[in-house]
Amino acid sequence: MAAEGGGGAGSFMPLLMIVLLFVVMYFMMIRPQQKRRREAEQMQSSIGTGDEVVTIGGLYGTVTSVDDETVMLEVAPGVQTRYARPAIARVVKKVERVESVPEEVDAKE
Repeated sequence: MAAEGGGGAGSFMPLLMIVLLFVVMYFMMIRPQQKRRREAEQMQSSIGTGDEVVTIGGLYGTVTSVDDETVMLEVAPGVQTRYARPAIARVVKKVERVESVPEEVDAKE
């Protein structure tokens, strides 16, 4: 009878190991992947005219126009190609954008 009483506590150990395995997989694989995906989406949404970018195919170009779904790149003088936003791998050089503030004109009578 002593052997039967000790066997009940040991049955939770395999279940605990499986749960621990899933927790480790979440923090080591799934969570970092979600973070990289969010950063890529943020970078792709912040692309603007004049930025130098690299596509996932390794093509360097300068952004000439941006649409909701596409980006026009100038890859050589006078040569423009159209790419989907997700095809942009990274921004090489970001152009500082200065928001134009309308100057107030002093009205002198």
